Amino acid sequence: MRKFNQFIGFTFSKLAVSIVILTLFAILLFIFKRGFSVLNPSFIFEFPKDGMTKGGIFPAIIGTLCLSFGGILFALPLGVMGAIYLSEYAKSNIVIRIIRLGINNLAGTPSVVFGLFGLAVFVKFFGFGVSILSGSLTLGILILPVIIRTTEEAITAVPKEFREASYALGATKWETIKKVVLPVATPGILTGVILGVGRAAGETAPILFTATTFYTRYLPDSIFSEVMALPYHIYALMTEGTKSELQLPIAYGTAVVLLFLVLGINLIAITIRYRARKEKKW
Repeated sequence: MRKFNQFIGFTFSKLAVSIVILTLFAILLFIFKRGFSVLNPSFIFEFPKDGMTKGGIFPAIIGTLCLSFGGILFALPLGVMGAIYLSEYAKSNIVIRIIRLGINNLAGTPSVVFGLFGLAVFVKFFGFGVSILSGSLTLGILILPVIIRTTEEAITAVPKEFREASYALGATKWETIKKVVLPVATPGILTGVILGVGRAAGETAPILFTATTFYTRYLPDSIFSEVMALPYHIYALMTEGTKSELQLPIAYGTAVVLLFLVLGINLIAITIRYRARKEKKW
């Protein structure tokens, strides 16, 4: 009976994994089939033409990179410092439990809520306008809960013996965190960065209100410039275009580029994480 139950369990597990993989491949095939015809060097490096019915998506690629890395630059230091406080300094009490509950709730909050927050606070209240700065800050707040949670888990996973050995050698608590705990926890922190970059690069709602413009022929020249971005570019082509027969292939081609862009960023972060794990192996 046990073997039969085990067989049934493994069978359903394999079936579930197969369905997920097949669904993923079906989606990728669907997108590639419709967008492959427009993929060429000019599509990547040229500017849009004729109301985005011709030309390329270079400004949207640059805009997506600016917003994604701007969000990470804002969220990573705050996320790491917040996680250090929660895991190393904060005592377990009702206030800390409420903070953790709030972080978990923010991680599951719809992205459009962050977009409205960014519009009200960064665009209107602080007067940054629709710009890279407003969009980056909004995306930073969006991915901040993910970075805090993954970093806290990575720090907590560092063996207690490492800390005790550092204290025995005369190191202070901060020196122990900086020179022992954080280097060992780096792979886990990079996991949060990978998840954050993937989400930031693919979000439309937050940047829709705070950073993007429908069409531009110019690259941003400051953090207060409006930009095009790949997710919003896809949305605009699919919903606001007047020549769908010309714009649909461009939208699918943009989706393919966005997938490769996110994959490339993630591969870089994964490579760094792998090397960090190899160097800090214990």
